[in-house]
Amino acid sequence: SEAPGRVVAVGDVHGDLAALKVALRAADIIDESGSWSGGNAVLVQTGDILDRGDDELEIYQFFDQLIAASEKAGGRVILMHGNHELMNAAGDFRYVTAGGWQDWQSEPVPARLRAALADVDDDKRGRVAAWAPGGSWAMRVADQPVIAVVGRTAFAHGGVLPVHLGKVDEMHRQVQCWLRGAGPAPQSVLGDPSSPVWTRIYAEPVPPCDVVGQVVGQLGVDRLVVGHTVQLDGVQSRCGGALWLIDVGMAKHYGGKPAALVIDGKQVGSTSR
Repeated sequence: SEAPGRVVAVGDVHGDLAALKVALRAADIIDESGSWSGGNAVLVQTGDILDRGDDELEIYQFFDQLIAASEKAGGRVILMHGNHELMNAAGDFRYVTAGGWQDWQSEPVPARLRAALADVDDDKRGRVAAWAPGGSWAMRVADQPVIAVVGRTAFAHGGVLPVHLGKVDEMHRQVQCWLRGAGPAPQSVLGDPSSPVWTRIYAEPVPPCDVVGQVVGQLGVDRLVVGHTVQLDGVQSRCGGALWLIDVGMAKHYGGKPAALVIDGKQVGSTSR
C-alpha cells in the first residue's frame, strides 16, 4: 500500500505502555500528551502487544485513539499479528501476568463457550473467552495482517521466507477465518517454526542475506523489517540495509531501551542512535 509520508515501525511491546509511548514520542508519532502528532505517517506495530506485562488492555485502548486520530490526519496505524496474539487465541496463556488476567476478568462468557470453559478458574474465564476463536477480542484482531507491505518496506513479526511468497493472501484468509470462529487453526502459521510469526532465521548471528535478497526482490521492496527476537543493543541493520531487526526488548520484562525504526524516503534509521 502507499506510504505518502514517513513510515514508523515499533516491535514487541509486551504489555508495557510507558515504553511504547517513549518509542513513539522519540519518533514524533505522539506529542507530550500522548496524542497523534504524526500527520500522514504510517505507524506499523509488528505484533506481540500481549503477554509478559500488565498494560495490554490500556495499550489497545491507546492504539484505538491513535487509529482514529491518524485517519483524521491522513495517516494510518497498522497492528500486526505476533506469535503471542495467536498463542492467546490458541489457548496458550503461559506468559499472561496477574494484571493480564485481571484486565479481561469482567468479559462476558458467551453461552456457546460456557460448557467448554466450565473447568477454567473464575478469574481467568473472561480472558480465555475473549481470545478464543469467535470471542470478542479474537474477532477484534481477526483482520490484522501476518505480513504487510507499506511503500517499499515489508513487515512481519518473525519474517517472510521464500516458501511464504504467493501464499500470503491464503495465510491471511485462514488466520482471519480461524479467529472469527469460522475455520480450523492454520497450522502453517500457528504450529510451524518457519511461520511468519515464529521464524528466527533472520536474527541468527550471521543472517541469510541471500534469502533476504530473494524475498525483497520477489516482493518488490527495498527492505524487510522484523520483530520477535530481542536485540538489547537496539535496532539492528543487516544485509546492507535490506534487513532490520526492531524488537529492542523495550518492555520492562527485558529491560531494553525503547526505540522505533523511522523510514523517511531514502533515509532509514533508529530513533535511539
